[in-house]
Amino acid sequence: MDDILKRRFDWNLLHTFTVIVEERSITGAANRLLLRQPSVSNALKRLEDQIGARLIDRDRGRFEVTEQGLALYHECREICGAIGRLSDVMQDSGGQLTGHLHLWMASHVVFPPLDEALFEFNRGHPRVTYEINVATSAHVVSQVLSQQASFGICLVNEQHPKLEYRRLYREHFGFFCGPTHHLFGRTDLTLADLRHEAFVSFSTDQLSDALAPVAVLRAREGMKGKVIATSPHLEEVRRLINAGLGIGPLPIHVVKNARDRGILWQLPPYDAPPAIDIYLVTNPRMSLGRAERFFIDNLTSRLEGAPDGFFIYS
Repeated sequence: MDDILKRRFDWNLLHTFTVIVEERSITGAANRLLLRQPSVSNALKRLEDQIGARLIDRDRGRFEVTEQGLALYHECREICGAIGRLSDVMQDSGGQLTGHLHLWMASHVVFPPLDEALFEFNRGHPRVTYEINVATSAHVVSQVLSQQASFGICLVNEQHPKLEYRRLYREHFGFFCGPTHHLFGRTDLTLADLRHEAFVSFSTDQLSDALAPVAVLRAREGMKGKVIATSPHLEEVRRLINAGLGIGPLPIHVVKNARDRGILWQLPPYDAPPAIDIYLVTNPRMSLGRAERFFIDNLTSRLEGAPDGFFIYS
């Protein structure tokens, strides 16, 4: 894009294009933007003319984002994220810290230093506001990458080269069953007894995803029982296990109370269960507001005494 085009470029077209891709239709984008459908179609055509490339293939109900369109969409998310954060970055009332912390987290994060940091930060800076969203680890990383989040806390299988990672702690996953399951209460079990059991798990229980250590253990031990149900959220996986649909993995320290009360029954392996690392994920390209910088510094300072992270296993 030459200098003349940059000066004449209508940056609103990028926002419209982003919404079109996310809604996967011109009609859906028009409804979301409160515009008429021809206006959105025209905006897409103008953008394609200015970019000089076909961004979306549409023909008789077909909607497919082109390779150039996908590349532009990923850049648009970063641009729109940065623009949306301008008010937070510019907020500075002198002596009294203000701002907004937008956290994205995996569903099973139980990390006392984070709770302590939130409590103390709120007590010292009561005008700062907070928003916490829960999503899959992959989506958390996506939000940090697109600058939609101040930072993320999630499981990480492969690190993205544009992001920075600090390990917070390591948690261990055990296999569990509910009270109605035929293995509940048995103390004479081995991994061999689990090989043909119906399985409930997280959507990320794949060799290439965040719960790879769990998938590796299942593959190594020949656990070939049918995966009968999945969910990206811990509470729903726990619900399915409690309901007796099958056995499944849960973070041991998260469900310790339920295990101790006899609501869940832990199954093998009892020694060296699969270990998963939880990371603080930040974007070095992101212009942080004062509140965001101070909070991240506050949180990471609590880890200085444990440079390799906390290890949680009950």
